[in-house]
This record gives sequence, structure tokens and C-alpha cells, in this order.
Amino acid sequence: MKTIKIQFLDFYPGFYNDLENDLFVRLLRKHFDVQICDDPDYVIYSSFGESHWNVPDRCVKIFYTGENLAPDFNACDFAIAFEHMQFMDRYFRLPNYLRYNREMLYRMEHKHELPQGWDLKTEKPDFCSFVVSNGRNKFRNEAFAKLGEYKKVDSGGKFMNNVGGPVPDKLAFEGSHKFSICFENGRHPGYTTEKLVQAFAARTVPIYLGDPMVDETFNPSAFVDVTDYACLEDVVDLVKTLDNNDELYLKMLKEPAMLPSAQTVDESLAEFEKWFTDIFKMPLRLAYCRNRIMHGEDYIRKRKWLYILNRNKFTRAVTRRLERLLVR
Repeated sequence: MKTIKIQFLDFYPGFYNDLENDLFVRLLRKHFDVQICDDPDYVIYSSFGESHWNVPDRCVKIFYTGENLAPDFNACDFAIAFEHMQFMDRYFRLPNYLRYNREMLYRMEHKHELPQGWDLKTEKPDFCSFVVSNGRNKFRNEAFAKLGEYKKVDSGGKFMNNVGGPVPDKLAFEGSHKFSICFENGRHPGYTTEKLVQAFAARTVPIYLGDPMVDETFNPSAFVDVTDYACLEDVVDLVKTLDNNDELYLKMLKEPAMLPSAQTVDESLAEFEKWFTDIFKMPLRLAYCRNRIMHGEDYIRKRKWLYILNRNKFTRAVTRRLERLLVR
């Protein structure tokens, strides 16, 4: 079995707490003897830092993001992100919900299969859930307020919490509600995160705003797409209608989450596994794809210098001062 030396950089802090259960590590261990070390041949890095600029140039660099960011192919050899794009064999679109645990994805795919004896009144005693930590999305906050004028919307996250503190189990909390507000942090083609999938897995009717191409994968008959309506008042009117008509509500709840034409979770993950592991099967010299000649070399050198300067406390202080002046 081939041995590969790999390092993970610039991920969110909690990522490193359970590295062995991460999708990337699990897939690699199926095919290779994996050594996670500080002297790697391969670096998988994300968007929560800049330390990847400090790795030796000989390393093959693979960029991954679960955030609404496009890859920089001048900085990496391969990339995994949200964008609907093609770039030879150097890119794979992997929405971050596919990296979640298989149980949640299974529940999402089968949410329309109501168990025998399932009762709406018993299973869904509550109206609508809202689980948010980031309060910067003003339109999402407005939807919370507008729906709250009709009935109380239970906020179980850190932001606007009204249930006595953040809930320990988001799926269980959402599961007792008929509806879930699950707006993305941003609206961008391809940017579909775990929010919609979690709402489906909790067997709610999602009220969604985000990826304008979401209906290429997910069934538009299974959720309320805010973009289909002229204003929030129209969305609230629809939710009221569904809330007061069990037949209409159950019709939407019994719709499959995904379109029949969409790849299943297993198909998507199998395709990704092949693409991902093929990078490590090829000789190292063939995996070096980023431009290291002339303008490519100049670009990398400049970015490395910016990284070094940004680590300097004095430079960071000056930069923050300039940013404040520019904002004014």
C-alpha cells in the first residue's frame, strides 16, 4: 500500500479535534497508508488562515472550502469548493453537506417516507424554528421578525435566542417544528450548505433563501423558496396557508427532498472518492499543476511576502488603521 505524507492547514479550529473521522482522512485511509505529519508531500488547506503560503514549494496543495469563496488556482494544484465550474481535472464541486455524517444524509433522502402511525399534531407541536449564530444577514433577520408577527418563531441558536439558551441538538429541535427558516449566509450560484439538508433531515418544510441554482438538485415542491415570491409578506401568506391546511402541508412534506434526476448521496461521494484518490495515485511530479513559471512565480512570491508582512504585529496594526480610514 502506497504511503502518503499529508498535512491539514488553515481549517476552522474544531476541525482538528476529530480528524480521523473527517471525510478526507477516511477516504484516503481506504486506499493508502496515511501519515499526517509536519513534513508533508501533500497539503490540504482551507480558508481560515494563510499559513499554507509557508509550506515548501515541493508540496502538492489542495484547497478546500465550505465557505462562499472561489478557488485561487494560482495558489493550489487542485480545489474542492461550491462553484459550478470545470477546470480540467483540477476541480471538484463538493457542497459541504456531503461531508456531514451519513445518518443525517440518509434522513434527508428518506424524509418523505413517513413511518406508519406518524401523526402531524403529535410530531409537530411547534410552528417554526430558527437556529442562527451569525446575525449579519439582515434579510434573514427580517424573515424571522415577519413570521414572528404571525406566531412565535423559536430561535434556538446564539442569535436572538428565545428558548433559554442554544439548543444542544439542532436536528431534534428543528424536528418538533413544522417549518424551519434556513437562509444561507450569502446568495451565490452553487452555494448550498448544510442548512437546507438539516431542515429536510429534521422532516420540516424549509423556508429557504440562498443558492439560485438549488432547484437543479433539490425538489422545489418540497420547500418554500423565498426567491419565488415578490416580497416577504407573500412568503408569510403562503406559510400561513400551509400552517392552516394540513392536507397542503402534508403534500409538501411528503415530497422527496431531491429531484429524481439528481445524483444520490452515494453516487456523489463515489464520484468524489475516485477524483480525490486519483490525485494521490499519480506520481508527485504529475500532481504539480499550479504555475511556477514567470508570472505564476511572481504571483506566488508576492503572496508569500504579503503573508510574512501580515504576521508582523506592526503591519497588522497599520493595516487595521487604514481599513478604518477607508470605511469612513
